Amino acid sequence: MKTLVEALLRGERRALARLLTIVENEREGMDEALATLFPHTGKAWVIGITGAPGTGKSTLMNALTKAYRKAGKTVGIIAVDPTSPFSGGAILGDRIRMRDLAGDSGVFIRSMATRGSLGGLSRATRDAIRVLDAAGFDIVLVETVGAGQSEVDIVRTAQTTIVVEAPGLGDDVQAIKAGILEIADVLVVNKSDRPGADNTVRSLRAMLELGHPASRTQLIQHHGQLLEAPVPAGEHAITLWMPPIVRTVSTEETGIDELMAAIESHRAYLDDDGVLDTLDQQRIEIELHDRLQDALLTRLLRVLPGDSLAGVIRRVQMREMTPQQAVSAVLALQDERLLK
Repeated sequence: MKTLVEALLRGERRALARLLTIVENEREGMDEALATLFPHTGKAWVIGITGAPGTGKSTLMNALTKAYRKAGKTVGIIAVDPTSPFSGGAILGDRIRMRDLAGDSGVFIRSMATRGSLGGLSRATRDAIRVLDAAGFDIVLVETVGAGQSEVDIVRTAQTTIVVEAPGLGDDVQAIKAGILEIADVLVVNKSDRPGADNTVRSLRAMLELGHPASRTQLIQHHGQLLEAPVPAGEHAITLWMPPIVRTVSTEETGIDELMAAIESHRAYLDDDGVLDTLDQQRIEIELHDRLQDALLTRLLRVLPGDSLAGVIRRVQMREMTPQQAVSAVLALQDERLLK
């Protein structure tokens, strides 16, 4: 594992691929590798791309990556695909739309399956991002599965979140249900050469104007949450970030320069107003909560007697106890074992 980590830090792509596989499959030595790599992270800018299926996320990511490469930036890509609840498999086909990037040594594409995780991302996505970050990529693009309204994990992972819309995929109510005002740092109306694009832009702009006040003193709003940010005496009040709306036609690479400019403006906003440190603390807290839940559940299931959980399930099925009573019973069983 030490040899793999050293090879990764030297820029060897095979070591990068192997470490990503180790992280995704949670193989032995993963924690050791991540601990060694962690001091080398924190330099990449993580951009999340989400939106409903059919909006052109993968094609937009392809065009955006090409533009970043022209600007001299290296790009790591994580494309997350849904796992079938029946077969357990995933197509991992997003890279088909990124054939233009094949052979570019400054680009690395990794497809990952959700493996049953909700929220639009794989459980291993955060660690995979850190591996790409340690490998020296300037930009890390993360594409979610495109499930729509349940994709909230991306805002806890990316520094800039792009929500992709397209004309003709729903009315104004559907756009509100998708959580656009809470999720987006940048709104993209892709396929804007199609009929209805103007209406889509107008609807999004109207919702943004209704949902975002112009400014607040001593408060910042990011991803729909108000966070405390004291303003020292004599300094300006913090301005709320208003997500810009960018029109693109990703198949023709139209509007990509404007999208890059919007991303850079958001990055400058986070840096200048001191929001980034607060958001980093919030992300770390959320990640620790998630990992604690997973670890505690795993530990609980490991110490329970083999047939105890099945017995509790049967009692709930027979309406002898409620699900909440079942949880209390399971926790009581664990306490008894700990006392022994």
